[in-house]
Amino acid sequence: MAFIFQRERSKFWHAGFIDAQGRRRHRSTRSTKRSEAQKIANAFEDAANKQRTARQVRDVISELHHEITGEALLSQSVRAFTESWLGSKATVGKATLVFYKKTVSKFIKFLGTRADCEMTAITREDVTAFRNHGAKTLSPQTVNHDVKCLRMIFRAAREEKVISEDPSEFVKTQKKSNTVLRRPFTIPELQAVLSVADEEWRSIIRFGIYTGQRLGDIAMLTWRNVDFVREEIRLVTKKTNKTLILPIAAPLLAHLATSSSRTDPDGPIHPNAHSTVIRQGRTANLSNQFADILAGAGLREKKAHRKTSGAEVEGRSESRTASALCFHSVRHTAVSLMKDAGIPEAVVMELVGHDSKQMSAHYTHVGREAMQKAAASLPVL
Repeated sequence: MAFIFQRERSKFWHAGFIDAQGRRRHRSTRSTKRSEAQKIANAFEDAANKQRTARQVRDVISELHHEITGEALLSQSVRAFTESWLGSKATVGKATLVFYKKTVSKFIKFLGTRADCEMTAITREDVTAFRNHGAKTLSPQTVNHDVKCLRMIFRAAREEKVISEDPSEFVKTQKKSNTVLRRPFTIPELQAVLSVADEEWRSIIRFGIYTGQRLGDIAMLTWRNVDFVREEIRLVTKKTNKTLILPIAAPLLAHLATSSSRTDPDGPIHPNAHSTVIRQGRTANLSNQFADILAGAGLREKKAHRKTSGAEVEGRSESRTASALCFHSVRHTAVSLMKDAGIPEAVVMELVGHDSKQMSAHYTHVGREAMQKAAASLPVL
């Protein structure tokens, strides 16, 4: 007979039962009431021992769910529910929506014909297998983002009464191995990069050094963001939605003064990069372009960015390897140069728009004069 028990630090009762193959099974009942939990445990055991089909098991759980809560579980396939879930995310940022769509597409492709099965047919083992499958060709960061996206989907399904138990809840994220730490550029390395970059990329790199901002935020700058009278750049960061007012360092001001594209206030400072981000909703292509520039400067290996078809998945045949140098290293360089010049950490973090909650809680407001001093400490390239 099925029995129930409680795990340490869990408010729910768990069911223990033996399946038709004689294996002991443990499964959360998601109930805090002993009597309800016992009914659910009995239903689990009954479904397991009679070797019912997925549909029959769902019917048993659905009837039990209705008996206990008075609410019926809705019937919806994985494909239909994920499409509906994506539709509900239309208001998120473009890049975020692109990421959600890619994860859903990968999961549907991984399930194959089972994508048209009901949501209740997906198990924890399915989600774990999807994670492990992705780990063969993707970075741990990408795999973990995919797992987090699935958690959002199944949490929504549970809230909408499509499933009674979340199969992704206890699936662990992928462990990061051989993590490559980002490092700042040296001045000679930056000069080498500038020597092989085209005019627009030289400007983007200068913005990175003298403002410490992320690639996407630099790409989206227009001339309206630049106040030549007050010698300031005003922007709202995409990642943290933080408003920044940055003093323009003298070398960057001199660079901006020579630009020939200042006639349109709403025109982008970097038209090609701006067009790429607007069109694609993300900076992946720009990051690949910068990687090619680094390769041209002899600072990293030249790599192909095109996908190739493999036996199992479309994409790279092995996990991509990280590099110690990328555009985010330019941001690290700005921080390092200012710290080396003796600029207080609070001022440095304010200038680059650091998003650390601990840093924000620890430091008070930084004044304009201190910010100007920090910008002035950066060297001429």
